[in-house]
This record gives sequence, C-alpha cells and structure tokens, in this order.
Amino acid sequence: MTAAPKTPHIEAKFTALDLKPTTETGVFAGYASLFNREDLGHDIILPGAFRDTLSKRGASGVRMLFQHNPSEPIGVWEELREDERGLYARGRLTLDASRSREVHALMRAGAIDGLSIGFNVKRAERDRNTGVRRIGTLDLWEISVVTFPMLPEARIGAVKSKPFAGTIPTPRDFERWLMHDAGLSRSEARALMAQGLKGWTRQRDAARL
Repeated sequence: MTAAPKTPHIEAKFTALDLKPTTETGVFAGYASLFNREDLGHDIILPGAFRDTLSKRGASGVRMLFQHNPSEPIGVWEELREDERGLYARGRLTLDASRSREVHALMRAGAIDGLSIGFNVKRAERDRNTGVRRIGTLDLWEISVVTFPMLPEARIGAVKSKPFAGTIPTPRDFERWLMHDAGLSRSEARALMAQGLKGWTRQRDAARL
C-alpha cells in the first residue's frame, strides 16, 4: 500500500493595491506581490522567487480564485511576470459566470482592491538575530482577488496568521503594519492612528484632489 502524497503547506500573502481600471470586458492588472518588503510576519520575498514557477507553469497554470476558495475560480491570468517592483499580474474575469460578474461589479465600484498569492516555500533563509525569513524560491499555486476590509485584524486573519494575536502592538509596529501589509502611505497610516477612520478618509480624499 503506497502512502498518500503529502499536501503542500499553502501560505497566503496579501498585497493592497490600486488595480488598474477594470474594463467592461473584465480585464484588470496590478501587483500580486512586492519584492524586498518585510511584512509583520517577518517575511521578505526576494526578486527571482517566482522565476521557477513562471517558467514551469506560465500564467495559464496559476489559478485565479476569489478569496482563496478553490471552489470559486473567477477567471484566468493572461500575463504574469517579474519586474523590479514585484510580480505583475494581468487577468481577465470570466463574465459568463455569475460570481465573476459580482466580483467585476465590486472591483469597478472600488469595493475590492487587493490581490493575495497562495504559495508554498521551496527555499528560504531565516536570520537568527532578526527572525526575518527571506524567501528565495516558492511555488505559486494561485492568485486571489480579495476584499480589503477596514478592520485590519479581520483582514490579516483571512490571509495570514494574526501578527498581533494575544498582544497589543506598539504604535511603531502598527504603523509599520499599515504601511507594509495594508498598503497605506505614511501620512495615511498616521492619520488613521491619530484620528481613526474619519481621519484616514480625509487624508485619502485630500491626496486624490
């Protein structure tokens, strides 16, 4: 009797971003991962980490899911490539499917503005002094379109272990989380910390004028 193959340990990592305008045909683009940025899980994805996956699978071999749910494929990736910033992704929603049409409407309304990668680590090194894990090679299985809720702990709990579970973060750590994991600018992060959601909204709206 042969042993069942081991299921790879799949991790997820969220990137908040401004998606390029979603067209009426369901085409959109953005960055699914950013290089050389430490998150509060103390992970850094290095340039070249996706090279093997892209060479082996190509864009068509990486699934597009909604909220990391394997039962909800919503489209196809037409282009995945590394550049100096990170993993650039351009995809097309399958608008013949009802869930994809819902996601399309939410993206066009600005209610969904994030991508999250599902992967398992192939090669990484952890600094014993800092605890930072530098991921040099990974297997990319899927990229999900995900919600970016206003409550940070609710968002991070859906895609990665909670960085503040059981502890109260320092102001510096919370500011860092808002910038590196939630994708806010320094001024937006400080406005949110000092003045709450209304302060962050005013700062965001002022920046758009």
